[in-house]
Amino acid sequence: MQKAFQPIDNAPLIWFRIALGFLIAAECWGALATGWVRHNLVEPKIFLPHIGFEWLEPLAGPLMYGYFVLMGCLGIAIMLGYHYKVSIWSFTILWFGAFIMQKTSYNNHYYLLWIITLLMGFLPANRYASLDVTFKRQSEQLYMPRWNAWILMFQMAIVYFFATASKFYPDWLNGTFTGNLFADLKDFPVLGSLFVKREFHLFIAYAGILFDALVIPAFLFRKTRNWALLASLIFHLFNAITLQIGIFPFFALSFVVFFYPPETLRKFFFKKKPAFHLEAIPPARPSRLLIAFFIFFFALQIALPLRHWFIPGDVLWTEEGHRLSWRMMLREKKGITHFRVVDAQTQEALDFPIAQYATPKQLVFVTSKPDGIWQMAQYIKTHFAQKGKPVHVYVDSFVSVNRKNYQRFIDPHTDLAAVPWNYFTANPWILPYDSELEKRPLSR
Repeated sequence: MQKAFQPIDNAPLIWFRIALGFLIAAECWGALATGWVRHNLVEPKIFLPHIGFEWLEPLAGPLMYGYFVLMGCLGIAIMLGYHYKVSIWSFTILWFGAFIMQKTSYNNHYYLLWIITLLMGFLPANRYASLDVTFKRQSEQLYMPRWNAWILMFQMAIVYFFATASKFYPDWLNGTFTGNLFADLKDFPVLGSLFVKREFHLFIAYAGILFDALVIPAFLFRKTRNWALLASLIFHLFNAITLQIGIFPFFALSFVVFFYPPETLRKFFFKKKPAFHLEAIPPARPSRLLIAFFIFFFALQIALPLRHWFIPGDVLWTEEGHRLSWRMMLREKKGITHFRVVDAQTQEALDFPIAQYATPKQLVFVTSKPDGIWQMAQYIKTHFAQKGKPVHVYVDSFVSVNRKNYQRFIDPHTDLAAVPWNYFTANPWILPYDSELEKRPLSR
């Protein structure tokens, strides 16, 4: 345990701060340039935040664009080490808001970015090569306690461990999902003809398992470290080029610096940085409050991905326990859902033209995801309540997983306007998956 408090060169943390700030700016300003902000946070008429955060809505029009411009500027401030603590905590709070106020475009790397900036807020990442040091807002320091690196390494180990475990299900192991994923890339330059071959689909499936399972252990040992780096470069750059998943491949690669000897990083990235003298620095322990926070934080990080095992049903079907669990790019879901609205007083059927309210992307979410369907039912309930009409909302919902036969998804007799959403227990109105129907025609 004493080793955790041993001082080491802080070159890895300083370099990571610079890379993190750059990637934050790229993510936020890229979201503006690609229209992501406009499509997800400005144009929609309705908003579907994480359940429990309905009070948190996007800012009106131009203010939401300014919100992302500001976050990008904070990224640059983090990169330069300018008012670092204010910048990193401000970004962490703002990014949490952006992440939580919409769920239509949920992405694991958005969640990971929030977690890492939260952790970085506790670390002395501005003690070298920063404007805070240049302007004497912070004294220069050449070292950090080893635990600063360990907590970031441990967080990534959690990500890769659960990413590995989640792949052990039939449609991944037999190449069904990877086949669907790459079949859509058949027109990809040069490699398109390879992407449609079943052998390639199986190779990608098992290469993904092996990479996720072995990359962290391989980085921990000197003899395999460079091989892990090479595998990481191939894996993440391939994903960046073919799947176009934003900053995530480069974000994942940036953690590599914590697995190499700090002195090696200092000599490579900061050639003018002096070495520090270990014997002159007494070990420093964090406060008991901070230790308690990290124990709670990492216990939660382990508990969240495990929670679906305690909820009846297949998480791939029910989605209960799917988010915040590092279940990344595992399945494809499509839904056909019709919302039946009934006047609670007259029993008259009421029309609600959902396509006039939801964007195409939101329509996918509210027809295939159980929480999306429930939230849409709540919106419909509120919509008619504002007109003085209490309503019942039923759904005829059919969902397909990995392009298999559609199955009835939601109990058509349950009034979704009247039932609560259960976060940590099963929602009984989500019907169980019937594996016997996979190869049989669907009869409605």
